[in-house]
Amino acid sequence: MGGCFSKPKPVELKIEVVLPEKERGKEELSASGKGSPRAYQGNGTARHFHTEERLPTPHPYPGPQDCVEAAVCHIKDLENGQMREVELGWGKVLLVKDNGEFHALGHKCPHYGAPLVKGVLSRGRVRCPWHGACFNISTGDLEDFPGLDSLHKFQVKIEKEKVYVRASKQALQLQRRTKVMAKCISPSAGHSGSTNVLIVGAGAAGLVCAETLRQEGFSDRIVLCTLDRHLPYDRPKLSKSLDTQPEQLALRPKEFFRAYGIEVLTEAQVVTVDVRNKKVVFKDGFKLEYSKLLLAPGSSPKNLSCKGKEVENVFTIRTPEDANRVVRLARGRNVVVVGAGFLGMEVAAYLTEKAHSVSVVELEETPFRRFLGERVGRTLMKMFENNRVKFYMQTEVLELRAQEGKLKEVVLKSSKVVRADVCVVGIGAVPATGFLRQSGISLDSRGFIPVNKMMQTNIPGVFAAGDAVTFPLAWRNNRKVNIPHWQMAHAQGRVAAQNMLAQEAEISTVPYLWTAMFGKSLRYAGYGEGFDDVIIQGDLEELKFVAFYTKGDEVIAVASMNYDPIVSKVAEVLGSGRAIRKREVELFMLHSKTGDMSWLTGKGS
Repeated sequence: MGGCFSKPKPVELKIEVVLPEKERGKEELSASGKGSPRAYQGNGTARHFHTEERLPTPHPYPGPQDCVEAAVCHIKDLENGQMREVELGWGKVLLVKDNGEFHALGHKCPHYGAPLVKGVLSRGRVRCPWHGACFNISTGDLEDFPGLDSLHKFQVKIEKEKVYVRASKQALQLQRRTKVMAKCISPSAGHSGSTNVLIVGAGAAGLVCAETLRQEGFSDRIVLCTLDRHLPYDRPKLSKSLDTQPEQLALRPKEFFRAYGIEVLTEAQVVTVDVRNKKVVFKDGFKLEYSKLLLAPGSSPKNLSCKGKEVENVFTIRTPEDANRVVRLARGRNVVVVGAGFLGMEVAAYLTEKAHSVSVVELEETPFRRFLGERVGRTLMKMFENNRVKFYMQTEVLELRAQEGKLKEVVLKSSKVVRADVCVVGIGAVPATGFLRQSGISLDSRGFIPVNKMMQTNIPGVFAAGDAVTFPLAWRNNRKVNIPHWQMAHAQGRVAAQNMLAQEAEISTVPYLWTAMFGKSLRYAGYGEGFDDVIIQGDLEELKFVAFYTKGDEVIAVASMNYDPIVSKVAEVLGSGRAIRKREVELFMLHSKTGDMSWLTGKGS
């Protein structure tokens, strides 16, 4: 066995060193875009998921020369419930001890490369500390989102009280595993007029639905159609990293869709859905029959309705082209952002280093007030002001004035006039469901598609998911809510696919979102609408805090900055069905000097 343990030559170790995610301790690199281009190119090869790249299922390990094996610790080195990163020479592995058993998995979250050792181990799975994705420790499978890929699982054996891990060198370097998927065995003859599954919208919900169908062995035709000119891409990055190119944002390469027979129709607008004849009609007249339909059209940004709204250089951000154009025009110029929500504030933060000036106009008195409360909102506002962002609060735009057709000034209702060469509008969005009005598919008064826990609409065989739906939120007494988060769209797409296959799955995920501004991340889990109190622990000034949002006696949401992995911990507790009481949090604050979080997992007093 000794031969297995000799260290690989340093030259070969370079492979690990040049991996772009190496030592990427801050996910802000992924979010700010400085690391994004490299991260995507670096993963370019890893993202061409051909069969030879995934380890064959019957024998998870190739020949001995492709494997590395090492003793990584003594069995007593880890307590139950502990995790540790161990080095195998060709890369690191996450070693987990749970219920007396050892498990070895990939050590980085495939979503943005977070170190999982800093995450939360609970209920047989590890939850990412950054964005809340969950992986089964027995299989490595992705069980909650965001992200598309799972972790590699490595062989563990115990010999003479030592723990040995055996892994394929390739798997150690890929750090991600695409689940085995079926191929399409009924390819379309040309563009035949019928498909088994039609998915309208190619955001996270649409893509995850298509991938889940293939993972579950479905081998009939799947057509995914989108208004966009691009294959599915990482939309949250648009406002965090405006000059990222479309190809760097792609969630899967072109070859992936070809390999698994997922047909993508780009720039394809559905104008009518005929549920009686199970048929959709596209703007160009093309008709397509379906047997199962997923509606995941997302939302459309609201535009300003003031005088001068048609002048040039006023943008909403919906596509990579929009984002790229804004950056190009903003360099060295004056920018006004209308709306201090997540999109507006991310755009403002990103443009501070590029533009001559950045101003934000908002109706509320503090940014994020309804979402994060007055104190946290004020803290974030101060961070922006320290970065030269000027705020015009409790007012709105009265008029956009142009010179030679191009924006020159923004006139506010408070009668202030702000110089502006570029204006970015981030005042919310409406569900893009106009095409369903005469269809017989139910829409509520705001245009959302109501679905049940199985993501079914009122029409059999028609499902809906993503930003355009309202659904029952299990852990808030099945209250009907709309949650336009990236992670939630993934989860709903998966549940819709499972129910197309009659698996009777129900949506139960805890909402999780994040934002990144000036290299700082804020994480949030739960559903805080209607909170009546905020309990803050830590130091707001230092941007190192956790805020618990309560309603009555119950914690309904949590937000944090520089306090990992508390948000993932709370998400895990809420996901397990246990309520967190306000008095528990107040007790936690008394003991928090010790950093003890055992009260959350129910292990302590």
